[in-house]
Amino acid sequence: MFQVTARGEQSPVSSGHGLSAVAGQMPDLDGTGRAARFFAPEGITTDGTNLFVADTNNNTIRKVVITTGVVTTLAGSAASWGATDNAGEAASFSIPRGITTDGTNLFVADTNNNTIRKVVIATGVVTTLAGYAGIRGATDGTGQAARFNNPEGIATDGTYLFVADSLNHTIRKVVIATGAVTTLAGNPGKSGAADGVGGAALFSIPRGIATDGTYLFVADSLNHTIRKVVIATGVVTTLAGSAASWGATDNAGEAARFYNPHGIATDGENLFVADTDNHVIRKVVIATGVVTTLAGKAGNFGATDGAGGAARFFAPHGITTDGTRLFVTDTGSDTVRMVTIATGAVTTLAGNTRRVRFILIPPVGIQ
Repeated sequence: MFQVTARGEQSPVSSGHGLSAVAGQMPDLDGTGRAARFFAPEGITTDGTNLFVADTNNNTIRKVVITTGVVTTLAGSAASWGATDNAGEAASFSIPRGITTDGTNLFVADTNNNTIRKVVIATGVVTTLAGYAGIRGATDGTGQAARFNNPEGIATDGTYLFVADSLNHTIRKVVIATGAVTTLAGNPGKSGAADGVGGAALFSIPRGIATDGTYLFVADSLNHTIRKVVIATGVVTTLAGSAASWGATDNAGEAARFYNPHGIATDGENLFVADTDNHVIRKVVIATGVVTTLAGKAGNFGATDGAGGAARFFAPHGITTDGTRLFVTDTGSDTVRMVTIATGAVTTLAGNTRRVRFILIPPVGIQ
């Protein structure tokens, strides 16, 4: 992927996806709109009124009021990282990337801790639902007996969590009530691009995941494809893109091309994809696999607000929708962007790009 470095006043901190940024003053600042600061935010979800952001390099969970752009910190502290269960800033995370909500709680893929965490929205109380901090693995089990390896994407239907366990190349299922973890699809430790059932299917660094309650939709990043998983059976098929090549082609099914897609969201009829290394937002019609570019221009990065191809993104990672709008964590520009689905109009809701200067280094292979 594109490697990005940034220059500023302090030592760089890596996001783990080829993005490096140098913190300027107070990169975790709460505030309104552009007065707020994020540091390489990745995951994002919404309850329709608020956005909740996994502010990855700040090791915090942030809340953004959609109508006002007011940003506050719900849990974690940018001053430290760890695996502490507690309330508010006394809790700690380590490179949280994925986030989803059932309206009452947040569920976080705490990537470097290899755990799934729960955050009570009303109180900021954080607990560990599954996995054991600091220990990687692929073990199915309940609570601390389960093991993950770099979990990233996470989605919920209210009863289960579905996790893109990226370095295990698998899709995991977690019972929210008990913390019981099972493997739904993929073969732990074996990467590939095979369609099939359960362990016969293969993924390569799956990152984004979304559900409509019947299917899972997966951004299979290093395969540059969008996959579909039948929840009831574990049957995996490829909906769009081709594992044989990457690009930015709008077309149908395997004739379409993506470049290291990360985030994915659905309104039930369409998928919306943060096509990270193309720096664009794509739309996929579920029924046909037809892919179009909704906003941004492939190969061009930046932070420009505008409509459709006039807008610019910089390595967008997370994406969520309220059915009318998309909300995107524009990781390279440290901002949260809003996209009107009907028009492709892009605006910046919160965060500011001015604290660092980025330099783009052309790709040498894929990371």
